[in-house]
Amino acid sequence: QVQLVESGGGLVQAGGSLRLSCAASGRTFSNYAMGWFRQAPGREREFVATISGTGTNTAYADSVKGRFTISRDNAKNTVYLQMNNLKPEDTATYYCAADRRFWGQGTQVTVSS
Repeated sequence: QVQLVESGGGLVQAGGSLRLSCAASGRTFSNYAMGWFRQAPGREREFVATISGTGTNTAYADSVKGRFTISRDNAKNTVYLQMNNLKPEDTATYYCAADRRFWGQGTQVTVSS
């Protein structure tokens, strides 16, 4: 069982930056691939980025590639999502997930134009 708590969301102007954090409970954090997903009102939840347990491998949705960076600190049981050059279409509730089995409660990101 893994419990996840996201933080770092907020309101930002287009072109701005935010860094999301996701803190995990448990002693086996490094065993899990971690991912960020988002869901905008009226839309299905979509994949944003993922990172392997060791942090060696990452992957991104085309819509965020080159603007978002996922990273993790296994000593702190935390995964991050650095979001730069934010666009209004990035507005959504952002969720982190461990192996797509355990999910956080989400953090809201709103980008104004």
